[in-house]
Amino acid sequence: MAKSHRLPVIAITSGEPAGIGPELMAYINPADFAARVVIIGDRDLIHARAVKIRRPLKLQDYRPDATAPLDTLEILHRPLSVAAQAGQLEVKNAAYVLDLLDQACDGCLAGEFDAMVTAPIQKDIINQSGLSFSGHTEYLAERCGAELPVMLLATPTLRVALATTHLPLSQVPGAINQALLTRIIQILHHDLRNKFAIPQPHIKVCGLNPHAGENGYLGREEIDIIIPVIKRLQQQDIHVSGPYPADTVFTQESLKDADAILAMYHDQGLPVLKHAGFNHAINTTLGLPIIRTSVDHGTALHLTETGKAIPDSLFAAIHSAIVQSQAA
Repeated sequence: MAKSHRLPVIAITSGEPAGIGPELMAYINPADFAARVVIIGDRDLIHARAVKIRRPLKLQDYRPDATAPLDTLEILHRPLSVAAQAGQLEVKNAAYVLDLLDQACDGCLAGEFDAMVTAPIQKDIINQSGLSFSGHTEYLAERCGAELPVMLLATPTLRVALATTHLPLSQVPGAINQALLTRIIQILHHDLRNKFAIPQPHIKVCGLNPHAGENGYLGREEIDIIIPVIKRLQQQDIHVSGPYPADTVFTQESLKDADAILAMYHDQGLPVLKHAGFNHAINTTLGLPIIRTSVDHGTALHLTETGKAIPDSLFAAIHSAIVQSQAA
């Protein structure tokens, strides 16, 4: 179905109320984006943080049928459970944080929003409240009924997807199997084509072990799991190669012909990506029926109300959400 010429509507959750998320909202200039930008959060909190860091901010209540002036942010007001103090986590606001995600996700599923962007949240305080929460990626996948979410982080020059996400390192080898890798690579291939408009993406796959197992001497996961998956998918016209040693696949020469790197676990790929583009990188969840992007950093409790927060990753996440919504 052809898209209409209306501007895409991007919902932005303001994140952990004790962190830098609410004040990052004050850095958004709606005129900088070819979209309607709708903040979801507590109006008074966001306004107070803007005042504290001396950022001018105009807010207008969001209405689906009425746009705001170019100098005014639209806000879908969701009240805090209890007052938030900068830098001080409050377990009673855990449900509020999840409510922001629910509002944005459900709006995307209903077609009211074209994409959602998430500011950082604090996983431990949510779990301390008694709510089970392992991360945005898993939470949104469950709410969307998605079979398998895939985490993709990207800078302007590098994309890194993860075969496993928030797992203890000791659990990674047991979590990787042929069925999982096959589906992850298929999702990565599909979404690189359909959300990033790359006609025939080249996916390079890391080995799990040092030196990609060194022919079984340093582990057999490459021989028993990774290589058979790669060979099978190559026969399905998916441009995938590897497994490559993780200590060399991120060299400039190796990256020249790669559209994405698939790392086997969180800290195999993300330290490289964040070194290459911290504050400019974004997180995108693939495999969902909606578009979701996020910042690449945490809640930075120590920076709240200092005026030192850097909004560049948020801006990049908004721009990527717009581009993906137009390509979808």
